[in-house]
Amino acid sequence: MTATLSQATDFTVQAADGSAVPLSQWAGQVILAVNTASKCGFTPQYEGLEALWRRYQDKGLVILGFPCNQFANQEPGDAAEIASFCALTYDVTFPVLARIEVNGPGADPLYTWMTDARRGLLGTRAVKWNFTKFLIGRDGKVIRRYGPGVKPEALQADIEEALAGG
Repeated sequence: MTATLSQATDFTVQAADGSAVPLSQWAGQVILAVNTASKCGFTPQYEGLEALWRRYQDKGLVILGFPCNQFANQEPGDAAEIASFCALTYDVTFPVLARIEVNGPGADPLYTWMTDARRGLLGTRAVKWNFTKFLIGRDGKVIRRYGPGVKPEALQADIEEALAGG
């Protein structure tokens, strides 16, 4: 399936309510895709992600949160619990979509495509933990992959360059 899909905006993902979300609605924008979790040591990164969203959304940045429970059961809640946690704890206003898998045979096709496009440390394809980030340019191609320990504020220069068309 991924062989025929050549850019992020070719994919459709699911909203928290189960409805289809075509990424084509963000064609021409910069996308930061992040697999998230509510009970992880990196969970405070929601704050930094929200700050990036508020700073750059009017300039063309879209942040998409993809809750994932594949890492030590750190996202066990249902869609309503996840949405409530994000809103109440971190005042998240960027889209937090349906819970997905990012690795293995059940991996969401978007994540299969992104991990094929940008490998991790030592060329590994698998997402190693929560809050791995993928920066996608206005052309729909993956620019860069960031490990979980890279704080959102450290992405600012790369986001600005991508927004400028670089």
